[in-house]
This record gives sequence, structure tokens and C-alpha cells, in this order.
Amino acid sequence: MSGSRIAALGHYQPPRVLTNDDLAAMVDTSDEWIRQRTGIATRRIAAADESVTDLAASAAAKALGAAGLEPGDIDLVTVATCSAIDRCPSIAAQVAGRLGIPAAAAFDINNGCAGFCTALATADHAVRVGAARHALVIGAEKMSDVTDWSDRSTCVLLGDGAGAAVISTAEEAGIGPVVWGGDPARADAVRLAGEWRPRFTQAGQAVYRWATTEVPDLAIEACHRAGLEPAGLAGVVTHQANLRIIEAIVRRLGLDEEAVIARDVVDSGNTSAASVPLALSKLAERHAIPSGAPVLLFAFGGGLSWAGQVVAVP
Repeated sequence: MSGSRIAALGHYQPPRVLTNDDLAAMVDTSDEWIRQRTGIATRRIAAADESVTDLAASAAAKALGAAGLEPGDIDLVTVATCSAIDRCPSIAAQVAGRLGIPAAAAFDINNGCAGFCTALATADHAVRVGAARHALVIGAEKMSDVTDWSDRSTCVLLGDGAGAAVISTAEEAGIGPVVWGGDPARADAVRLAGEWRPRFTQAGQAVYRWATTEVPDLAIEACHRAGLEPAGLAGVVTHQANLRIIEAIVRRLGLDEEAVIARDVVDSGNTSAASVPLALSKLAERHAIPSGAPVLLFAFGGGLSWAGQVVAVP
């Protein structure tokens, strides 16, 4: 087997910003209430005519350009999403068409908020065994389509956006072994189900308890599988569900005080499968973490499902 690495990243967010004060004019809430419970200040909302494919293609085009590759170099395209309206052709196939990728395998992965890390592991496996030389992995969500804007407990959380990564062959592994799994007994804790258009619902306290008590041990396992202790990480990018959850997980990891922690949830809200690549791409864009440094990615959500790995920053 060869190794694989993240060669480049890209992200896209819609221009419209929805503030907490804007939400306070829609439902019974306030900026203070939202910040205290979630840490969120703003989120981005896509236009009515902007689709998940539009979001995904914009992020993917940036990643492809940053990698210095041509569309014909891509052998695999996979999109992690749970909010796409289209079932067939897949969002991945539509993105391939938009970017002029001529003959890549293309499919979507729906593993809720854990989708991007799941898709990244799938692409890593494909590249390492020689099934692809270069893969395009995208997390894209239009959560505003599945938001109940009258429910103050959930509408304050969600935002739209996309992040993408190009995965390429490498002499040494730049993507660590994945830790992934699920707990179907708790599947009802986070749901997006029903007639189209379904609505996002969650048992907030149950998810908080599970994420803060069980996710840290799973994240530490991902570090150990990559051959390092959490203190050796240069950064951590967890699913951007809630700032309180992020900070609770980080406290349990015993990180070096210089480690960079992604807190993109403050500006972007919870973008489900897009949250990890969106936050990682922003950190890389502003050179917050040195190239080649190890960063833990860990996502969790509907299912309940989880997936995570340590990667080298491109």
C-alpha cells in the first residue's frame, strides 16, 4: 500500500449572514440566550435558489485549484451530506459534471454530522490501495432547508456551507487510521426524517451528555492509532456543533497549551457534515497551523455516529 495525504483544501459560505438579533425578531430568543447555550454569534444562510450542489462545487473548485490539479486527474469524488434534495444523480456526480471531471467514481455518503470524516476515511482507503490517485472529498450542507424556523431550540444552531479536500497518494501516510462507529440504540437523539422536506430535531441534553462523556475517549483512541498522544497535536477540529461541547471535549484531551482549537461554530453555526472541512480549511488558509503538523479531526452526530482521524495539515 502507498500512503495518502491531504494535498489541498477549499471552502465556501453563502454571503448572507444571519445574526442572533435577526433570529430574535423571528422567534422568542435573544443574543444572550443563544451565546450562553451554544456560543454561536452568526451563521450563513444560502439563497433560495442555491443548492447543496452549488455549495459543494464552489468549495471543490477552490480545493482543486489549490492542489494544482486538472479535472482529469481526479479518480474519485465523494460528497458527505444529509440535506441534499437530489437523490440521483448524486451530488458528487453533479459536482464532477460542474468541474469537468470526466470519468471519476462519484457517490454521496450520508452519515450525518460525521459524514466528512467518514468520507475522508473512505477516500484514504481507496487511495492507499491504488483504486484512485487523487480523490475529491467534500462536506456540503444546506441546513436552512431542513430547519424549523419556529423552533428556537434548533433554528439558532444551523447554518449552510461547504468544505473540500483533495486527497493524493504520498510516500508516507498523512492521514491516520480512522476511528469510526455508531450507536443505533441512540439513533433518535439526532434526526432528520419524514416527508420531504423533513425537519432537523435533536434531544439536546442527551447529545450533550454523550458528546462530552464518550467522544473524548474516542478522540484519544484516534490519536493513539496515529502513534501519538493528544499533547503532541498541533490542533483539533471537532464537529462544530456547540461551543460548550467543543470546549468540554478539549478539556478532556490534555492538549499542549499551544494547540489550536477550531471554534468556527461561533461564526458559522452548526453546518453538519460541512463543519469539519470548513473549519479546517479556514485554519489552513490563515496559516494558523504549520504545514505538515498533526491535527485531530473528529465528528459526531446523527445515528448516533462518529468518525475521526489525525491528519497532516497541507
